[in-house]
Amino acid sequence: MVIFDTRQYEERDDVQIQVSKTSPIEEVDGKLDKNEDSDKLMSSVLENDKETIEDGKLIMESINRGVGSFTPDLMMQSIVKNYSLAKQLYGERIIRILTGYSSDYVEKNRKIPEFKRELKRNIEENTQNLKEKKLLNNDNTVSEMGLTLSSIVLYVDELNNIISKGLGEKHKKQKDLYGDREDYKKYQKSRYKDIAIRQSVKTAIRRIHKNLTKEDLKIFERKSKGKISIIYGLDSSGSMKGEKLAIAKKAGVALAFKAIQEKNKVGLIVFGSQIKESVEPTTDFMHILKKLSMIKASMETDIKKTIEKAIDMFPKRKETKHLILLTDAVPTKGTNPEEETLKAVSAARNEGITISLIGIGLDSKGLKLAKKITEIGNGRIYKVTDLKNVDTMILEDYDSL
Repeated sequence: MVIFDTRQYEERDDVQIQVSKTSPIEEVDGKLDKNEDSDKLMSSVLENDKETIEDGKLIMESINRGVGSFTPDLMMQSIVKNYSLAKQLYGERIIRILTGYSSDYVEKNRKIPEFKRELKRNIEENTQNLKEKKLLNNDNTVSEMGLTLSSIVLYVDELNNIISKGLGEKHKKQKDLYGDREDYKKYQKSRYKDIAIRQSVKTAIRRIHKNLTKEDLKIFERKSKGKISIIYGLDSSGSMKGEKLAIAKKAGVALAFKAIQEKNKVGLIVFGSQIKESVEPTTDFMHILKKLSMIKASMETDIKKTIEKAIDMFPKRKETKHLILLTDAVPTKGTNPEEETLKAVSAARNEGITISLIGIGLDSKGLKLAKKITEIGNGRIYKVTDLKNVDTMILEDYDSL
């Protein structure tokens, strides 16, 4: 038996595989505003500056909870008079950062005169500190700088999460001369670059051939990724306030990051009783990111309008067109919201659009409608029992296309 030394071939082949799959993060289209302040914010977050990260999470929490402005007197009044309401409105993170004390400690001691004075002083000083950092405007509303920081923190936080879970490639089944090397097949007339040297040598070894023959040669079979446009429809009705909205935003970041890395386009529709925000499918990741970070919760749910808007936004050319809806409630807007929603789904299918739905805590009525939507829309339904898995579900749905 003749033994071939295949190390030189394996090393050369490995290098080719590594280079063909390299996709630097820096190449993602779209950038944050190019100015000295935003550069400093990005550097601080990447260098794990705890104070800057905490500020960014504070801003993000205020947006997710619909807190219009940081008003010390109003916050102090709420804490003293009705703490349970204050906790529901601001959340534990905002209370902890602005007061300097844990939520439980504030609740127990909030009516002690000396402690009340200290609480008020801390809230005022911390609010002023945010202004000095240019994260708040003079009227205590979130500034453009504050929005930028919250976007950066949202991005880095979720990026670390999805990298730890793994980012796989997805492919369409059609063959393509210039696609990624996916599988191997017998040699036929082809480009020399497509010859799979390592696999060819191994075949010769198994056949106990002293030399490589034409019958031993294998070539890479390349597959195309295809064109995909996907729109993320995010329910921002009042019931999504707080943690649900925060998780939904992170899931949107995961979807946008992965899809755009793979040269596909991602759009966004933020809906409640009306369409609040829409971004046509794009490869501008940072534009999507900023729009996600700015979403606030309010009002009712109108899925019909979201589907109709998506039909208008998708490109008319022939390609994969997919809508992912994330909601925690059945549609409540319209004369007959359920029937109107299903008609919209049928119209979308006629336009070649598939629809999947991710339901957060849907009741039996909501699940029944969700199943009908995905059956007509030829998509998938995901029932969320653990909010931490929402981004995994969205990436799973994307990979299924």
